[in-house]
Amino acid sequence: MLYHTSFEMLAASDDEDRSITLTAKPRLVLADDHTAILKELTRLLQHDFEVVAAVADGDLAVSSAEELKPDVVLLDIHMPRMGGIEAAQELRRLECSAKIVFLTIERDPEYVSLATATGASYVLKSRMHRDLLTAIKEALAGRSFVSRI
Repeated sequence: MLYHTSFEMLAASDDEDRSITLTAKPRLVLADDHTAILKELTRLLQHDFEVVAAVADGDLAVSSAEELKPDVVLLDIHMPRMGGIEAAQELRRLECSAKIVFLTIERDPEYVSLATATGASYVLKSRMHRDLLTAIKEALAGRSFVSRI
């Protein structure tokens, strides 16, 4: 299992002890069947989060989440082998504690309803640069987020 912890040295005067504080970044599993999107997501998110897996289908997203225990699983809706909605349902069935955020091109209200019924947040790819960080942070805080459709 991979863990990433950043170390931050706290400022201290010469006569004070220096102490080290560990700050762990929230861990993400990314799932999208387009390599370019996975690369862009990793680039976009790596400053604030630790990407522990980037996979191309829902089946791998579920197995990665089971193994790596991320804080958030980011899912595309349309992927081979198992789509994002089915993956989210499977994660809930397995009682996975990770928050789920969908990142999709789908504007259809039916998809929004199916996705949010799993307790997930919903971000449109066209709004990725504006909404995704907020959606992930809201999910981590226990709140939902839906992009303006």
